[in-house]
Amino acid sequence: MQFRSTNSPLPETSFGDAALRCLPPGGGLYVPSQTPDMRQFFLYMDEKTTYPELVATVTPGLLQGVLNPLSASRVAGSAFDFEPELIRLDDDYSILNLYNGPSGVFKDFGVVFFGAVLEELLKDTGQAMVVTAVRGDTGVSLTNAFRNRRGITSVLIYPSGHIYGLDEAEFVTNGGNTIPIQVRGGFDECMRLISELINDRPFAERYHVTSANAINPCRVLPQAFYYLYAFIKIKKNLEGKDLVFSVPSGNFGNFVSGLYAWKFGMPVNGFIAAMNSNDAFGEFIRGGKFKPHPVVETNSPALDISRPVNYERLVSFFEEAPAVMRNMVFPSSINDEKTLQTMEWVWKNFSVLLDPHGAVAFAAAREFNGDGSRDSHCVILATGHPAKEADIVGKATGQIVELPEKLRNFRKQVSPIALIDPHLEALESAIASCF
Repeated sequence: MQFRSTNSPLPETSFGDAALRCLPPGGGLYVPSQTPDMRQFFLYMDEKTTYPELVATVTPGLLQGVLNPLSASRVAGSAFDFEPELIRLDDDYSILNLYNGPSGVFKDFGVVFFGAVLEELLKDTGQAMVVTAVRGDTGVSLTNAFRNRRGITSVLIYPSGHIYGLDEAEFVTNGGNTIPIQVRGGFDECMRLISELINDRPFAERYHVTSANAINPCRVLPQAFYYLYAFIKIKKNLEGKDLVFSVPSGNFGNFVSGLYAWKFGMPVNGFIAAMNSNDAFGEFIRGGKFKPHPVVETNSPALDISRPVNYERLVSFFEEAPAVMRNMVFPSSINDEKTLQTMEWVWKNFSVLLDPHGAVAFAAAREFNGDGSRDSHCVILATGHPAKEADIVGKATGQIVELPEKLRNFRKQVSPIALIDPHLEALESAIASCF
């Protein structure tokens, strides 16, 4: 598989180079220049197939020249001691739980694969510094993904506030491979700093800088695997219904991953772009122009996005086949009140707790199905553990949500190695001081 920039079809680059460089030199984001048909690898699979088996089988065909069957099996086994969970609720709805990983968020699936593949690409001699913007306890996902990975240093930069759950024994200053740096500013400024750092080629080449944010194609692409996993688990029970995925959509990395799964050959009839009141892409998907607007704070904060990171990737799909996309992609905007009502409804009808982001997707799926005239089965992506938003879940359902043992230490605040102004020179100085 070769990659190109969303700004230009040429020059093309390999998956390995795209993963290690992260951003094209001429701007834009990396996208596959051609998408291989993977049906021969997954259509024969059934509900007995495990997630590591699926990943190990699909990746050699997807990443020819990067992973062979042996190295793909090694990567899958190294990355995944957890897998998604598909729960069929009734004829109309299923939930795909993506919070079974070490930090209780869907990002675990992309970053652990990235960590394992990066180690494989570097072998015993290469080095890489993975600089990633994080919030709250999402830094734990990165720390877990790169723990004990040879040749990898993980730099976590985060906005004003706190991050949680990291073990200070894993900091570079204590002999580990993690460097947490706090920025006096917001998340967008953290992402800007990463882009500037990667494009400062002398510094980036000295430290072999890349990123594990969704700007990296190696973060987005492997999330397509859990769409394939959901399909093979449910395909025998669709009973002629259309298959539709409802995806909580803020930065649209998860959504673009679903479109890649479709490009790989997954039989699917549509994707619901489930947004909250910010409705970042609704007008664009309906055929209008994309107009960023000020962010509105909601009870589904991970979707509080004005300009999605994956804007250019989604646009590239629409540029290739606008009519197809507008017949496959269905935008939906869900407000806070409906989010709470949906959490209550799902609990009362199915005894299932959803966090607010999954509830946004479920509410959008119910709107899509409407009065039942659509003959569709909607798979709703549950992207975060409900205990992470225990107060909101409790308010909506009246239930006390217990935090699993493995997530309890995530409540511990972490002090940064450095606190910096949002300037490239300050970030580079903070990084250099650790070596």
